[in-house]
Formats: sequence, structure tokens, C-alpha cells
Amino acid sequence: MKKLIVSVKSSSESLSDFKKALKAARKGKLRGEHFELSFDNKKDFDRFVKNIGVLSAILIHKPKSVYELAKLIDMDISNLNKLILFFETTGAIKIKTSMVSGRSVKTPIVEYGQIEFDLKAA
Repeated sequence: MKKLIVSVKSSSESLSDFKKALKAARKGKLRGEHFELSFDNKKDFDRFVKNIGVLSAILIHKPKSVYELAKLIDMDISNLNKLILFFETTGAIKIKTSMVSGRSVKTPIVEYGQIEFDLKAA
């Protein structure tokens, strides 16, 4: 099961963690399958936390499109599209694009079974 670890760190702390992970990978000593998402500002971190319910809805309902997700969670489609773009940019979700009846359909996918918060750096 993939794990997402979310934290608030300065860019220098993130770079230092990356260097440590790279050294461990070169030695073949990586621990588990996880992805770390470090925000360097509280505003983006708060936006992520405030909207974590959207990630849960994607995991639970597995919507076939962003439009279907908007209907499920009763959210305006334009606001949801902005939020989906934010989550995609951070790496919290992936978007699969396909053609259905001649229309391009974007399907949001959460690949993580677990999300943890590392707040010791906050």
C-alpha cells in the first residue's frame, strides 16, 4: 500500500531530505513505498488539509470524471477543477484522460491508501 507523507518544511530542509533519500536509494536501502509532499508555506498546506475530504471522496467513490465527483460532493465544478489542478500539481492525485462519446473526460485517481502528516517541522 502506497503512503503519502505530508509536511511543512523549508526548501533547504526538503533538499536535505532529498539528498538523504538519494544516498539511501543508491545503497539500496529505501524504506517502504511512499511519497513525500512538503509544503514550504502554510497557505498551501492549509489548503491541502482543508480539502482532504475531496481525496477521501475520490478514494471511496472512484468517480469516472471530475463532473461526477462534483455531483457526488455537491461542489461547484469550476472550484473543483481548480482544486483538482492543485492536487495534481502537488502529486496527491493523478488525472487519467480518456475519450468517451467523442468527449475528453478527466478521471481523478488517488494512488495512496494512507496519508500521514509529519508536523514536527511545522
